[in-house]
Amino acid sequence: MLQKKDFQKEKLVRFSITVPENLLNEFESNFPDSNRSEHIRDLMRQRIVSERWKSGNKKIFATLTIVYDHHTPELVRNLTAVQHDNGDVILCSTHVHINHTTCLECVITKGNAQDINSFIQDLQEIKGIKSLNFSTVSEL
Repeated sequence: MLQKKDFQKEKLVRFSITVPENLLNEFESNFPDSNRSEHIRDLMRQRIVSERWKSGNKKIFATLTIVYDHHTPELVRNLTAVQHDNGDVILCSTHVHINHTTCLECVITKGNAQDINSFIQDLQEIKGIKSLNFSTVSEL
């Protein structure tokens, strides 16, 4: 059985920030019941991930969502080839049939940002992909 000490929280540090009053008012009007501290933590995490993505050499995770018509000539073969060529960053993928012709694939990746970005660029070169979106996160 897990003990309470196994779930120790990271030490929180209190600090103050100064913002223009109109910015704070806008924030509070848009998020009236929110926790300011949690919003600031989320923004800090997002900025760190963004910087790691730009640096290219930091470990990140990314989820890629690909929508395509599987009847497009050579698309499935090219998609499979690109995934095999980038297997070192792929953790898993899930394939879903949206309708008779359209498929959705989610690919979860882990690696340095440069390698994941290279994989994304390879996917963008495949003709026939209707949509390619990605979301990045990082261990913090």
